[in-house]
Amino acid sequence: MIPNMKDRLFALSQHFMPQHALSRLTRLVAESQASTIKTPFINTFIKQYGIDMSEAANPDPASYASFNDFFTRALKPGARTIAEGEKTVACPADGAVSQLGDIQSGRIFQAKGHDFGLKELLGGDSSLEDEFQQGKFSTIYLSPKDYHRVHMPFTGTLRSMTYIPGKLFSVNPATVNNVDNLFARNERVSCIFDTEFGPMAVVMVGAMIVASIETVWAGLVTPPRGKLTTWTYPSEGEKAIHLNKGDELGRFKLGSTVILCFPKDSIEWEASLKEGSTTRMGQLIADYS
Repeated sequence: MIPNMKDRLFALSQHFMPQHALSRLTRLVAESQASTIKTPFINTFIKQYGIDMSEAANPDPASYASFNDFFTRALKPGARTIAEGEKTVACPADGAVSQLGDIQSGRIFQAKGHDFGLKELLGGDSSLEDEFQQGKFSTIYLSPKDYHRVHMPFTGTLRSMTYIPGKLFSVNPATVNNVDNLFARNERVSCIFDTEFGPMAVVMVGAMIVASIETVWAGLVTPPRGKLTTWTYPSEGEKAIHLNKGDELGRFKLGSTVILCFPKDSIEWEASLKEGSTTRMGQLIADYS
């Protein structure tokens, strides 16, 4: 079969799949603590994807309570270096650059022939959309082999978090290249931070068989929520949520995508980054201008 036709058929088939039911079933298996389930699952996964357990804070596969416990494993100290400098932006996750560039007329480039709306991505708030008009974006895809905790690209204070319900299409390259408005259709969690250089959006996008999205301040955000919900946070005081560059922000249980948005004239992407570039959490990806 022609490769491109195979990708199109795979993307088309997802329109008819029970996406949420499959994801709930996967979650039950991934959370199982039965050794007859978790141990073969973990060992097969390590072998198939070539997972380097020497980077993990806990390198013993047998000691993890469940597959999800293994999948969201912490790194040992020093496994990643956070970009130094007061104006540097650090990569939020291990993965690969799906796309990066300019936000043009409220649209974000997805793949050849496909884009999606900034307003829709962030949950439909026009005033929030205005803050990022003509700004910059990057989309980072986390494959199954990658470290799946998401970290702060830059020091900031959480302003709001919005859960946006949606579909659960796969976010692998085959689907990205063939499904319109993919990242503005999938279930996602949009986090808006205020920094000394302006607002910063970190959007964690769910996908097929992604069992949950968590943040360090709220814990489990999805599932089981089903309607758009926004939480706001104070900028000062005991309840303010302030995170430094490199701090853990959240995690995926069974991988997905992180989208970053920055305002107009605020940052410049690192010149070496391009579509397909491999990323490591903490590496320099941009500088504030």
